[in-house]
Amino acid sequence: MIKVLLVEDEKRMNEALAELLRQEGYAVDARTNGADGMTAIVENSYDLAVLDVMLPGASGFDIASAARSAGITMPILMLTAKSSLEDKITGLDSGADDYLTKPFEPRELLARLRAMTRRVPAKEGQTLHYADLSLDLDGLRLQKDASSTKVTAREARLLEALIRANGSILNREQLALQAFGYESDSEYNNVEVYLSFLRKKIAFLGSCVVIKAERCIGYHLQEGAHVS
Repeated sequence: MIKVLLVEDEKRMNEALAELLRQEGYAVDARTNGADGMTAIVENSYDLAVLDVMLPGASGFDIASAARSAGITMPILMLTAKSSLEDKITGLDSGADDYLTKPFEPRELLARLRAMTRRVPAKEGQTLHYADLSLDLDGLRLQKDASSTKVTAREARLLEALIRANGSILNREQLALQAFGYESDSEYNNVEVYLSFLRKKIAFLGSCVVIKAERCIGYHLQEGAHVS
Protein backbone atom coordinates (compact mmCIF):
# COMPACT_ATOMS: atom_id res chain seq x y z
CA MET A 1 0.00 0.00 0.00
CA ILE A 2 1.26 3.48 -0.89
CA LYS A 3 1.88 5.59 2.21
CA VAL A 4 1.17 9.32 1.94
CA LEU A 5 2.08 12.13 4.32
CA LEU A 6 -0.65 14.80 4.20
CA VAL A 7 0.04 18.12 5.91
CA GLU A 8 -2.91 20.55 5.77
CA ASP A 9 -3.88 22.86 8.63
CA GLU A 10 -7.47 23.58 7.57
CA LYS A 11 -9.37 20.85 9.43
CA ARG A 12 -12.21 20.26 6.98
CA MET A 13 -9.83 20.20 4.01
CA ASN A 14 -7.50 17.84 5.86
CA GLU A 15 -10.31 15.44 6.70
CA ALA A 16 -11.78 15.58 3.18
CA LEU A 17 -8.44 14.94 1.49
CA ALA A 18 -7.53 12.15 3.90
CA GLU A 19 -10.86 10.43 3.23
CA LEU A 20 -10.50 10.89 -0.53
CA LEU A 21 -7.05 9.32 -0.50
CA ARG A 22 -8.10 6.44 1.75
CA GLN A 23 -11.00 5.67 -0.58
CA GLU A 24 -8.44 5.43 -3.39
CA GLY A 25 -6.43 2.89 -1.42
CA TYR A 26 -3.69 5.08 0.03
CA ALA A 27 -2.47 4.79 3.61
CA VAL A 28 -2.64 8.35 4.94
CA ASP A 29 -0.69 9.95 7.79
CA ALA A 30 -2.50 13.28 8.23
CA ARG A 31 -0.85 16.15 10.12
CA THR A 32 -2.28 19.63 10.78
CA ASN A 33 0.76 21.84 11.39
CA GLY A 34 4.17 22.45 9.91
CA ALA A 35 6.16 21.40 12.95
CA ASP A 36 4.52 17.95 13.05
CA GLY A 37 4.91 17.64 9.30
CA MET A 38 8.61 18.49 9.53
CA THR A 39 9.19 15.83 12.18
CA ALA A 40 7.13 13.22 10.35
CA ILE A 41 8.81 13.62 6.98
CA VAL A 42 12.34 13.19 8.30
CA GLU A 43 11.62 10.47 10.87
CA ASN A 44 9.22 8.22 8.94
CA SER A 45 9.16 6.53 5.57
CA TYR A 46 6.56 7.62 2.98
CA ASP A 47 6.03 7.06 -0.72
CA LEU A 48 4.49 10.50 -1.35
CA ALA A 49 3.97 13.79 0.46
CA VAL A 50 1.15 16.30 -0.06
CA LEU A 51 2.01 19.59 1.65
CA ASP A 52 0.02 22.77 2.07
CA VAL A 53 2.26 25.83 1.75
CA MET A 54 0.78 28.06 4.47
CA LEU A 55 1.11 26.13 7.72
CA PRO A 56 1.58 27.07 11.37
CA GLY A 57 5.01 26.21 12.75
CA ALA A 58 6.76 25.71 9.40
CA SER A 59 5.73 26.26 5.80
CA GLY A 60 5.36 23.57 3.19
CA PHE A 61 8.45 25.05 1.54
CA ASP A 62 10.38 24.50 4.78
CA ILE A 63 9.21 20.90 5.04
CA ALA A 64 10.14 20.10 1.43
CA SER A 65 13.54 21.73 1.84
CA ALA A 66 14.23 19.78 5.04
CA ALA A 67 13.29 16.53 3.30
CA ARG A 68 15.64 17.16 0.40
CA SER A 69 18.44 18.20 2.75
CA ALA A 70 17.98 14.88 4.54
CA GLY A 71 18.36 13.01 1.25
CA ILE A 72 14.67 12.09 0.97
CA THR A 73 13.77 11.76 -2.72
CA MET A 74 10.09 10.78 -2.66
CA PRO A 75 7.74 12.89 -4.81
CA ILE A 76 6.30 15.99 -3.10
CA LEU A 77 3.13 17.76 -4.21
CA MET A 78 2.48 21.30 -2.96
CA LEU A 79 -1.04 22.64 -2.34
CA THR A 80 -1.44 26.39 -2.20
CA ALA A 81 -3.80 29.27 -2.79
CA LYS A 82 -0.93 31.20 -4.41
CA SER A 83 -0.67 30.97 -8.17
CA SER A 84 2.00 33.50 -9.18
CA LEU A 85 5.08 32.35 -11.10
CA GLU A 86 7.35 33.47 -8.25
CA ASP A 87 5.45 31.30 -5.76
CA LYS A 88 5.71 28.33 -8.10
CA ILE A 89 9.44 28.86 -8.52
CA THR A 90 9.86 29.08 -4.73
CA GLY A 91 7.99 25.81 -4.29
CA LEU A 92 9.93 24.00 -6.99
CA ASP A 93 13.23 25.40 -5.74
CA SER A 94 12.47 24.10 -2.26
CA GLY A 95 12.32 20.57 -3.66
CA ALA A 96 8.68 20.06 -4.62
CA ASP A 97 7.98 17.97 -7.71
CA ASP A 98 4.55 19.38 -8.47
CA TYR A 99 2.38 22.36 -7.59
CA LEU A 100 -1.43 22.39 -7.41
CA THR A 101 -3.29 25.66 -6.89
CA LYS A 102 -6.43 25.81 -4.76
CA PRO A 103 -9.25 25.38 -5.47
CA PHE A 104 -8.67 22.19 -7.45
CA GLU A 105 -10.73 19.26 -8.63
CA PRO A 106 -10.21 16.06 -6.61
CA ARG A 107 -9.74 14.10 -9.83
CA GLU A 108 -6.80 16.31 -10.82
CA LEU A 109 -5.13 15.71 -7.45
CA LEU A 110 -5.63 11.97 -7.85
CA ALA A 111 -4.32 12.05 -11.42
CA ARG A 112 -1.15 13.78 -10.29
CA LEU A 113 -0.60 11.29 -7.47
CA ARG A 114 -1.19 8.38 -9.85
CA ALA A 115 1.36 9.84 -12.24
CA MET A 116 3.88 10.10 -9.43
CA THR A 117 3.35 6.54 -8.22
CA ARG A 118 3.30 4.80 -11.60
CA ARG A 119 6.69 6.08 -12.66
CA VAL A 120 9.10 3.17 -12.62
CA PRO A 121 12.09 3.96 -10.41
CA ALA A 122 15.39 4.03 -12.21
CA LYS A 123 17.53 0.95 -11.80
CA GLU A 124 20.40 1.49 -9.42
CA GLY A 125 23.38 2.86 -11.25
CA GLN A 126 21.41 3.86 -14.38
CA THR A 127 23.20 6.82 -15.92
CA LEU A 128 22.47 8.66 -19.16
CA HIS A 129 25.11 10.56 -21.11
CA TYR A 130 24.96 13.45 -23.55
CA ALA A 131 28.13 15.18 -24.72
CA ASP A 132 30.07 16.10 -21.54
CA LEU A 133 27.09 15.59 -19.19
CA SER A 134 26.12 12.52 -17.16
CA LEU A 135 22.69 12.22 -15.56
CA ASP A 136 22.47 9.78 -12.64
CA LEU A 137 18.79 8.84 -12.55
CA ASP A 138 19.12 6.90 -9.32
CA GLY A 139 21.08 9.50 -7.36
CA LEU A 140 19.37 12.49 -9.03
CA ARG A 141 22.69 14.09 -9.84
CA LEU A 142 23.94 15.89 -12.94
CA GLN A 143 27.68 15.70 -13.52
CA LYS A 144 30.42 17.08 -15.76
CA ASP A 145 33.90 15.76 -15.06
CA ALA A 146 34.51 16.13 -11.31
CA SER A 147 31.75 18.70 -10.80
CA SER A 148 28.18 17.74 -10.03
CA THR A 149 24.90 19.23 -8.82
CA LYS A 150 21.65 17.79 -7.49
CA VAL A 151 18.51 17.83 -9.64
CA THR A 152 14.94 17.23 -8.58
CA ALA A 153 13.09 14.12 -9.73
CA ARG A 154 11.03 16.27 -12.08
CA GLU A 155 14.10 17.97 -13.56
CA ALA A 156 15.71 14.56 -14.04
CA ARG A 157 12.69 13.21 -15.92
CA LEU A 158 12.60 16.26 -18.14
CA LEU A 159 16.31 16.06 -18.97
CA GLU A 160 15.98 12.29 -19.47
CA ALA A 161 13.33 12.91 -22.14
CA LEU A 162 15.60 15.40 -23.92
CA ILE A 163 18.63 13.08 -23.74
CA ARG A 164 16.69 10.11 -25.06
CA ALA A 165 15.44 12.29 -27.93
CA ASN A 166 19.12 12.55 -28.93
CA GLY A 167 18.90 16.02 -30.41
CA SER A 168 15.41 15.65 -31.90
CA ILE A 169 12.96 18.44 -31.12
CA LEU A 170 10.22 17.80 -28.55
CA ASN A 171 7.35 20.25 -28.20
CA ARG A 172 6.02 21.29 -24.80
CA GLU A 173 3.16 18.79 -24.93
CA GLN A 174 5.56 15.94 -25.67
CA LEU A 175 7.91 17.02 -22.89
CA ALA A 176 5.11 17.30 -20.35
CA LEU A 177 3.74 13.89 -21.33
CA GLN A 178 7.09 12.08 -21.51
CA ALA A 179 8.59 13.68 -18.42
CA PHE A 180 5.55 13.83 -16.15
CA GLY A 181 3.35 11.04 -17.44
CA TYR A 182 0.07 12.82 -18.11
CA GLU A 183 -1.43 15.75 -19.92
CA SER A 184 -2.22 18.85 -17.88
CA ASP A 185 -2.47 22.55 -18.64
CA SER A 186 -0.38 23.35 -15.58
CA GLU A 187 2.37 20.94 -16.64
CA TYR A 188 2.35 22.41 -20.14
CA ASN A 189 2.86 25.87 -18.64
CA ASN A 190 5.51 24.71 -16.15
CA VAL A 191 7.82 23.05 -18.67
CA GLU A 192 9.64 26.34 -19.26
CA VAL A 193 10.11 26.82 -15.51
CA TYR A 194 11.83 23.44 -15.18
CA LEU A 195 13.89 24.08 -18.30
CA SER A 196 15.06 27.38 -16.78
CA PHE A 197 16.25 25.52 -13.67
CA LEU A 198 18.07 22.96 -15.82
CA ARG A 199 19.76 25.63 -17.92
CA LYS A 200 21.12 27.25 -14.77
CA LYS A 201 22.46 23.96 -13.44
CA ILE A 202 24.05 23.04 -16.77
CA ALA A 203 25.69 26.47 -16.95
CA PHE A 204 26.88 26.10 -13.34
CA LEU A 205 28.75 22.94 -14.35
CA GLY A 206 30.39 24.71 -17.30
CA SER A 207 28.98 22.19 -19.77
CA CYS A 208 29.04 22.56 -23.54
CA VAL A 209 25.41 21.36 -23.65
CA VAL A 210 22.62 23.85 -24.25
CA ILE A 211 18.86 23.39 -24.14
CA LYS A 212 17.90 25.13 -27.35
CA ALA A 213 14.43 26.54 -27.97
CA GLU A 214 13.16 26.50 -31.54
CA ARG A 215 10.56 29.25 -31.75
CA CYS A 216 7.00 27.93 -31.97
CA ILE A 217 8.32 24.36 -32.39
CA GLY A 218 9.92 23.00 -29.24
CA TYR A 219 13.18 22.19 -27.46
CA HIS A 220 16.20 19.97 -27.98
CA LEU A 221 19.71 19.43 -26.67
CA GLN A 222 22.64 20.76 -28.62
CA GLU A 223 26.38 20.89 -28.11
CA GLY A 224 27.61 24.47 -27.96
CA ALA A 225 30.85 26.10 -26.94
CA HIS A 226 32.42 25.07 -23.64
CA VAL A 227 31.82 27.53 -20.83
CA SER A 228 34.96 28.51 -18.98
